[in-house]
Amino acid sequence: MTHDKEYWEKRYADDLTGWDTGAATPPIKNYIDQLTNKDISILVPGCGNAWEAEYIYTSGFKNVFLLDIAEAPLKNFQARMPEFPAHQLVQADFFKYSGAFDLIIEQTFFCALSPSLRQAYAEQCHALLRKGGKLVGVLFNDELNKDKPPYGGSKEEYIDYFSPLFNINVFETCYNSIPPRAGRELFISLTKK
Repeated sequence: MTHDKEYWEKRYADDLTGWDTGAATPPIKNYIDQLTNKDISILVPGCGNAWEAEYIYTSGFKNVFLLDIAEAPLKNFQARMPEFPAHQLVQADFFKYSGAFDLIIEQTFFCALSPSLRQAYAEQCHALLRKGGKLVGVLFNDELNKDKPPYGGSKEEYIDYFSPLFNINVFETCYNSIPPRAGRELFISLTKK
């Protein structure tokens, strides 16, 4: 099962982290660069090695929480960023986590989850956001795999999950994806209804 701690711990132990770009990707960086309120609370679920979170934190946003079901990526991040507050590194199951955030950043977590969990993902993001909070990030607009992560899908399918719970601000093909993902990513900016 791809939604369990052991599966992901093994992926990190075996260095099977092909999704890891080693840096924050342009769509997330550009979005963060437009934000002016550095006091907002931000959650990065399924954070992995958290390159986006590192960029967010070093850009002056100190109320950033990283969440992952596996311990290994959180330890990797802590070793790389020892100044990051340890209490903001959370090892937990996203679907059992509770909190209240202004912004959730989506970067390769959605595609790592079995498609059977996508509706629950949308509902949990909605539950974790404060009124008017935003879910922002990238989703693959590509079929990819049906039997293992990364799981693909289409814009039309995704909108069905999110539109009952969120107002759609942007749901378009990324213009600034990294080359291997060019034309295959959707940038999303959704506001909690």
